[in-house]
Amino acid sequence: MSPRPRDSLPIGTVLDCYRVTKLIGSGGFSLIYLAEDEDSHDEVAIKEYLPKRFGARDEGAAVTVLREDKYESFQRGRRLFYQEARLLATLRHPNIVHVRNCFLANNTAYLVMNYEPGKNLGRYIKKRQGGLSTNFLMTVFPPLLDALALIHSRQHLHLDIKPSNIHLRPGGNPLLLDFGAAYHLDDVGDKKAQVVTPGFSPIEQYYASAKVGPCTDVYAIGATMRACIEGKPPPSAVERHAKDTLHPAVESFGRHYPREILESIDWAMRVDPEDRPNSAGELRDALLGRIPVPKPMKGGAPATVQEDE
Repeated sequence: MSPRPRDSLPIGTVLDCYRVTKLIGSGGFSLIYLAEDEDSHDEVAIKEYLPKRFGARDEGAAVTVLREDKYESFQRGRRLFYQEARLLATLRHPNIVHVRNCFLANNTAYLVMNYEPGKNLGRYIKKRQGGLSTNFLMTVFPPLLDALALIHSRQHLHLDIKPSNIHLRPGGNPLLLDFGAAYHLDDVGDKKAQVVTPGFSPIEQYYASAKVGPCTDVYAIGATMRACIEGKPPPSAVERHAKDTLHPAVESFGRHYPREILESIDWAMRVDPEDRPNSAGELRDALLGRIPVPKPMKGGAPATVQEDE
């Protein structure tokens, strides 16, 4: 019998009214289980806060802090994890993961979501090696942009959009996952994002002195669309900011995709935040051919960003 992966709860553990049936995912700050609601018998997904750098399971079910000097970090992370659950509970949209419940137990926090069968976009891109069809792009991304427009209208940003945070339900109906990076968006623009993913995070996420906004999520959507076509992440924004050698999608893939899709990708991925769409709705409208894509500002020079010392 193989050991339980990284301090996961044993199968059969009951959390509130949910019985754990399987470990289905893990990340740097959490474990995700498949479980059954013992009252309704619905299948649910449960996300448990367990940071692998400074958290561990004790001999029972409780989560403990590995080092005393990390206690404040653990407590802060747990508080923010719980805030993520509260945020998601207010965002009712068919393309945003739906939170059913959240609670504290075992010295940690739990987030209960609807379980949705399907596949992960990141793994799907890797399996297919890119080249995903126009029909696929137009099935997945307009609904995601519609979901983002709702998030932004509530004065929040996602700040960690990438293929691995997009779930594809049967038929390609997308679901936006993992709002853990939306930690600091009660003060939009004043705080540095905690999660940076090379290729998908724009330049402003790398520096504490730079402001983030809706155009930050827009860049990540454009980069994710490009990865669907190209089969790999784009170059990092830091590389592009120093010397942008990325060929425009409209030049590289013009034989295989409609111009409005490729122009929309290039618009979303402009290095200078001021050159990108101002909102998710604006990018959606360009993608659907409702509005033209504007030319870059004169000179097209990237904005100067001061590195946090």
